[in-house]
Amino acid sequence: MGNFKVPVPKNEPIYSYAPDSVERARITEELARLKKTRIDAPMVIDGKDVRTSDKAEMTAPHDHKLVLGYYYKGGKGEIEAAVKAAARAKPAWESMAWEDRAAIFLKAADLISGKYRYELNAATMLAHDKNVFQAEIDAVCELVDFFRYNVYYAEQIFGIQPDNQPGIWNRMDYRPLEGFIFAVTPFNFVSIAGNLPTAPAIMGNTVVWKPASSVVYTAHFLMKILREAGLPDGVINMVTAKGSDVGELILKHQDLAGIHFTGSTGVFQEMWRTVGENIAGYRSYPRIVGETGGKDFVFVHQSADIMQTATALTRGAFEYQGQKCSAASRAYIPKSLWPDIRDAVKAQVGDMKKGDPDDISNFFNAVIDRGAFDTIKEYIDYAKGSSDAELVFGGNCDDSQGYFIDPTLFVAGKADFRLMREEIFGPVLTVFVYDDNKFEETLEICDKTSPYALTGAIFARDRAAVAKASKVLRQAAGNFYINDKPTGAVVGQQPFGGARASGTNDKAGSLLNMIRWTSPRAIKETFVAPTDYKYPFLG
Repeated sequence: MGNFKVPVPKNEPIYSYAPDSVERARITEELARLKKTRIDAPMVIDGKDVRTSDKAEMTAPHDHKLVLGYYYKGGKGEIEAAVKAAARAKPAWESMAWEDRAAIFLKAADLISGKYRYELNAATMLAHDKNVFQAEIDAVCELVDFFRYNVYYAEQIFGIQPDNQPGIWNRMDYRPLEGFIFAVTPFNFVSIAGNLPTAPAIMGNTVVWKPASSVVYTAHFLMKILREAGLPDGVINMVTAKGSDVGELILKHQDLAGIHFTGSTGVFQEMWRTVGENIAGYRSYPRIVGETGGKDFVFVHQSADIMQTATALTRGAFEYQGQKCSAASRAYIPKSLWPDIRDAVKAQVGDMKKGDPDDISNFFNAVIDRGAFDTIKEYIDYAKGSSDAELVFGGNCDDSQGYFIDPTLFVAGKADFRLMREEIFGPVLTVFVYDDNKFEETLEICDKTSPYALTGAIFARDRAAVAKASKVLRQAAGNFYINDKPTGAVVGQQPFGGARASGTNDKAGSLLNMIRWTSPRAIKETFVAPTDYKYPFLG
């Protein structure tokens, strides 16, 4: 026995994948191998592969004809089996020494950063349509960081202990929650898919995990890695099932202890509503942790550097086709700078190569699926037909081979135009051009325009302008950037999350998130207890 310390984490280095590099050759080989391999992706319940008669194709977003493999749709039986498996696994898992639990995820991190780096990156490129850099920073570096930092935060939490008095020993026991955790993960980040079920598990909880149906492909690889790392049967149970069955069997289950969610605001609010309506039926009040999207802004002051601002807009709005909850989706630009910034962004976008992710020279790829394509196209068509918007570039949508939508820029004639308020989740940036002398007034408009409050940025060389924007927009973004794009939060550096309609702001990648998966028990031990009821004041 010992007071064990995990290795102090450092952020996983990002490989460059430059031409003629070793990693460029390795990823090219792995892409070719996976394109020829059709993956069979069963559910994993109680450590066993589970298949049903309802088999579905997994295809690449950039090529409807490229079948990556097959997964299986579960129903009520599979959901009930997953809940029971989590319950059976709970006693042994929570009683396991925390350092033994930690070792599993530290090993998983090493497997991802080494043995499975290129396989997981290639899978992410094909199934999520990410270019190689976006895959590397997501599926490898951020997920490795989550695993290493989360066990480090667990160690820190266990070390938070109360003060003592003579004759008394006070202790804090960080218990896992009583019941099971339901983890719901989105399509856009493999790192989120890996973090949401594992963060509670590190703290001794068992989990039912529902990955997005569009990316069961990469969820399959994550489960393979966790099992190889030594994860016991039943600790994390991966199911793919209909939302209606989930709502009935999981969200109303008496042993639901918590929800770890990333997805749409509407779905999260419906889940919260279901929990509220059934609150008297739970063993304890479920912890609800969610990140639900954003309408993220870049606010530009007249003192801003033009090329720095333009590059931030290009990268922030159009990396991974704008399919990030942190993507730059609206911008406020002073009239004096607008022509130069517009021309610079247009030139950068015009220089981008677009197409399949397995051509590593492509910067821009396809959106995830038919639903996303149709939704984004509807916003573009709406703005094209509106007298309150002007198309600067882009707007083309082509689904003949894959789900391709060009990087698109609109100028809005009014600050509360629909595309300035609503989350689009695609490669669409909308700009409001304001009079230079209305900086403070427009800051107030930015704060009040959208219900979201996830990320935002201020670009200015004038420090007074930075300070003013930071003050006015204090509640408008949980992650605020000064002279940088509003995307790319790094575990251990910028804990991620927002408030308002963007979620519960429990900061993934921090101690704040990890402690949510515990139910602390305060223990007081008195070494020599009193033997007389009388206090001194009665003497």
